[in-house]
Amino acid sequence: MPAPLYTQTVVAFLWDFDRTLIGDNMQGPIFDEYGVDPGRFWQEVDGLVDFHRSHGELISRDTAYLLHLLTYVENGVFADLTNAKLRELGGKLEPCPGMPEFLEDTHRFIREVPEYAAAGITVEHYIVSTGLRPMIEGSSFYPHIDGVWANAFVEYAAPPGYLERLPVTAEGGPIRHLAYTIDNTSKTRAIFEINKGVNRNPTLDVNARMSEAQRRVPLRHMLYIADGPSDVPAFSILNGNGGKTLGVYVQEPRNNYKQVKQLQDQGRIQGMAEADYRPGRGAYLWLMDSLEQIGHEIVENRRLAFASIPRPPGHV
Repeated sequence: MPAPLYTQTVVAFLWDFDRTLIGDNMQGPIFDEYGVDPGRFWQEVDGLVDFHRSHGELISRDTAYLLHLLTYVENGVFADLTNAKLRELGGKLEPCPGMPEFLEDTHRFIREVPEYAAAGITVEHYIVSTGLRPMIEGSSFYPHIDGVWANAFVEYAAPPGYLERLPVTAEGGPIRHLAYTIDNTSKTRAIFEINKGVNRNPTLDVNARMSEAQRRVPLRHMLYIADGPSDVPAFSILNGNGGKTLGVYVQEPRNNYKQVKQLQDQGRIQGMAEADYRPGRGAYLWLMDSLEQIGHEIVENRRLAFASIPRPPGHV
């Protein structure tokens, strides 16, 4: 039997972003900066799949808005939208109540429980979002986060033959091409990358066969927090493997509550609360209780492991 790679004492919180950590869509500051009507933009996005289908083309509904955003850049509406500009606009995102302080509260909770500290339990926070990575990097959350899965852009694409002309100087300028994409289904890949430790050890392949005992963060030590039906694939994986799932909602728009309530009625989430993470509020209590449950399980499993070690025979 191979030696264990990890102690499996990490508890991982996986967070959606829009209407989970912030109260609205993160693209709001972009529209404000350039005077674009957000309702009109999203209406155009909603029509893109049918528009391209009528031209014999197929595009992904989940990431169609990224194509349209780049079209706005190309046509001069978002003329100077660079990655640096996106990070700057990310600084204008308003956190939900209690954030990002809640993220630090989880670390403090573990430190203040002696048996958890003695067991080496640690907490990690990850953002898994179909939003824009540069804006997340510029937000108040980024210093408190251990990793981000989100869409990213490049401002300059390496030209044909660039290997023969190294070093190639990037020209910079506005964002031009997608560099990394994540959709509602590929969010599940992020779960398994965290599960297997691929994010900490890039030499590992997420598709490699790995026993449960060899994985860095067991799925039962994960909590997934999100607001909508688009997160059902991720919810399903954790629900089926002992993890924790919380659906959160914001007060406006009203249909956000109804969507999350429907998920609860269908048994797709284990808990439901408003996206308010201040001490004493429902989300705070639910998440801290879940953290305590996972911590207790880790401590108990370690106690049983030590108890299973045979003692040497005593003197006769």
